[in-house]
Amino acid sequence: MAEGKIGKTGAEDRMETTVSVIVPIYNVEHLLERCVDSILEQTKKDLEIILVDDGSTDGSGRLCDLYAQRDRRIQVLHKENGGLTSAWKAGLGLATSCYVGFVDSDDWIDPDMYERMYEMALAENADMVVCGLVYEFQDPKIPKRQEGSNFRRKIYEREDLEKIFPRLINDGHFFGRTIQPARVTKLYRRLLLKQNLQFCSDKVSVGEDMQITFPVLLDVGKLCVLLDFYPYHYWITESSMTGKHDSAYLEKVKRITRQLYRISDAKKVYDFKPQIRNDFLSLSVLAVKNEIYRNYRAGRRVVVENVRQICEDSMVREALAGHTMDQLSFSIRLYLYLMRRRHYRLCYWMVLVFFKMQYYLGREYKRQ
Repeated sequence: MAEGKIGKTGAEDRMETTVSVIVPIYNVEHLLERCVDSILEQTKKDLEIILVDDGSTDGSGRLCDLYAQRDRRIQVLHKENGGLTSAWKAGLGLATSCYVGFVDSDDWIDPDMYERMYEMALAENADMVVCGLVYEFQDPKIPKRQEGSNFRRKIYEREDLEKIFPRLINDGHFFGRTIQPARVTKLYRRLLLKQNLQFCSDKVSVGEDMQITFPVLLDVGKLCVLLDFYPYHYWITESSMTGKHDSAYLEKVKRITRQLYRISDAKKVYDFKPQIRNDFLSLSVLAVKNEIYRNYRAGRRVVVENVRQICEDSMVREALAGHTMDQLSFSIRLYLYLMRRRHYRLCYWMVLVFFKMQYYLGREYKRQ
C-alpha cells in the first residue's frame, strides 16, 4: 500500500465545504460502517469527509474506497501505520474547510452534531465550539454516562478564557480538568490547528488529544459551548475496560506531561506548571491502579513491587510532595498519603477493596 495514496473518488469534482471531518482508521472493519454512515447522515450536507486508513490489515481500507465511490464528499488517504496522531495529522493536511472536526472510527455521532456546532461557530465567529459525549459500553450491564467539559457558559471571549487559566488543567480536584481534551467533541478553526501541529508528537500515546486541544485553546479568541448537548457516542468495548497490562504506562504519562510543560513554556500566556503537575499526579494514581487491576495474574508480590517502582519514580515523588490539589475526597487524600509514606501493600489492598467495583461499572472511565 503506497504512502499517501489518495482515493480517486472525492479527490476531484468536490463541492465547496464549510466543515472537514477527519476519521483516523485502523483495523475497525466490523465497526466502520456505523461510524461513516452516521457522518453521511448528518443534517449538514456540505461536509468534506476525509477517511485516513492508517495501514489497516483487515478490510477497512477497501471499505473506505467503496464509500469514496458512493459519495463524492469522501476522500480516502491510505498511509503506512503511524498511530492515531499521525493519522489525523495526515488528514488535516488534506482538509480545506474553515472548520475541522474529528470522529474516531469505532464511534458514531448524532445527525445534528455538525449542523448545530457550525451554526454556533458561524453566528459567533468562534475559533472553537465544544459539545459533550456519551460513553457507550459494550457490556449492557453498564449504563451509559454523559460527560461534558466544565465550561458553564455558552460564550467565552478571550478575557473570559484568561480568567479560567488558573483552573484550566486542574481546579484542585482529582482529575479536575476544566478543559475536556477530547478532539472529537470540538469544532476547531483549521488555521489554529495548523499553527499548533508543532506540539503534536506521534510518539505520545496516552493523553494525546491534550497536546492539540491545550495549545489551540491558548490561542483561541472566542470559544462557544453547546451546553447539555451530547451528540458524540464513544464506544467502550469490554477489552477497553479490562485491557492489557502496559508496563510502560508511566513512561507514556511522563511523555505527555513533558509535552504540556513544553506548550506552557512556548505559549507564555500563563504558568500552567503547577496544574500540569497535579494532572500528572492524577494520571500516576491511575497508573498504580491499572497496575493492580491489569497485572493481577503476576501475583501480589510482583504487583506490589511494580507499585513501589511507580511511586519511587522521581517525577512521581516530586508531584506527591508538591501538588496543590486542595479539593480531594477523603479516599484520594488517603491514597496519596499511602503512596507518599510508601505503604505499598496498603495501596494494593485499598484499590481492590474501594476502587475495583467503581472501575468495572465504568464510573471512573475517562478519555485521557
